[in-house]
Amino acid sequence: MRLIQQFLVVTFVSIWVIVTYIVFWRPDTPGLRSTNSEDPLYAEFLEKLNLLEKSVDRQSDAYQKLVAKLLVLLESRVEHPTTLASTKAADGVREISLETVDNSPPFTGPVIPIIVFACNRISISNCLDNLIQYRPNKKQFPIIVSQDCDDNPTRDVILSYKEQVSLISQPDQSDIIVPPKDKKFKGYYKIARHYGWALNTVFSRGYDYVIIVEDDLNVAPDFYEYFLATYPLLKNDSSLWCVSAWNDNGKVGLIDEAAASLLYRTDFFPGLGWMLSKELWAELSVKWPKAFWDDWIRHPEQRKERSCIRPEISRTRTFGKIGVSNGLFFEKHLKYIKLSEQFVPFTKMNLTHLLRTNYDATFLKHVYECPVVTFEELRRRMIQTKEPVRIQYNTKDQYKKATKMLGLMDDFKSGVPRTGYHGIVSFFYNNQRVYLAPNRNWKGYDLSWS
Repeated sequence: MRLIQQFLVVTFVSIWVIVTYIVFWRPDTPGLRSTNSEDPLYAEFLEKLNLLEKSVDRQSDAYQKLVAKLLVLLESRVEHPTTLASTKAADGVREISLETVDNSPPFTGPVIPIIVFACNRISISNCLDNLIQYRPNKKQFPIIVSQDCDDNPTRDVILSYKEQVSLISQPDQSDIIVPPKDKKFKGYYKIARHYGWALNTVFSRGYDYVIIVEDDLNVAPDFYEYFLATYPLLKNDSSLWCVSAWNDNGKVGLIDEAAASLLYRTDFFPGLGWMLSKELWAELSVKWPKAFWDDWIRHPEQRKERSCIRPEISRTRTFGKIGVSNGLFFEKHLKYIKLSEQFVPFTKMNLTHLLRTNYDATFLKHVYECPVVTFEELRRRMIQTKEPVRIQYNTKDQYKKATKMLGLMDDFKSGVPRTGYHGIVSFFYNNQRVYLAPNRNWKGYDLSWS
């Protein structure tokens, strides 16, 4: 619209200047030329008028060139509509996205925005570089950075990406009153408030699904491909409530690096790059917690026996050693997570085996047909087969002891072990598939194991 207005204004001014000059000031206009050619005033007037004529001619040429350029640009804009330079939504959200010509190719499938949660890390550039580098289509995957903290250096970094991303700013920067015992956890309260506001804001714009990314994550080359392929599973299987790009036990040595296409169901909410639906957010938003949202979402009251999809090899990796968790788990565990480096064409694969009606019968049967071995047999390479094997546990202490020896994460959240499905944790050890599993008569997760 602004280009059209500029075009009309320039055209009108050009015509007005030229017509005015011709009608009133051109030397050969009747009534303006003196009949006395010897009059010195007339000679001076004629000289200045000639200079004016040349100046107007130059301006006229310049205007004509400008009009021609505007017409070309206007035609391109008709074919490729632009985004708004700056918008202010009805809810008062400040959003900035510089005006640009969008040459994204056509696409099929859903529009799934990426929400990048930011605060005061200027290293968010690492995350945004990755997201933009691997993004196949910015119309299908608009990147929305939601910033809390009002940190100007971080904001400047985000704005430096211009039309590649849009920025929304959390308007509530008020202090949060927390219980005295939680004083050192105030950051978690602010994070929960930010998440609630940002998800409400983005879903209110009509999107059906979003992918959540923190500002300290790198993504794999097939990050978008992975979510685009698993979107139909999340849409059609009510027993699923998220798709995650993260494997909590995805360290080198615990994964099959030759099985980049391998995906699982898990009862443990992984986070760290995950997709959810508008329907799930409508369910959770009305009771959203004041703090520790990720542990809260793992409670049985929220999970309701639903599962997530997760990969064998993570499609995200955190570089955020410094944060509200003070580097918890980073040095010991997180920095060793393997980020997938190859592109798997997930959208060309049949993933219906991950639907619960197919998965449970096949996966559980497979696990419990595997021979039972001990850790010592596994460690000493005393097993005669290279086929998958099973290590059984019956108590919390047995599980903890096994995970410590194997190098797995040993904690529980609401009784669920990390990556567990029906209590089964799948991993790789000495180049062999191993299932750490409860007995066949497993009755469900025990909250006292947390």
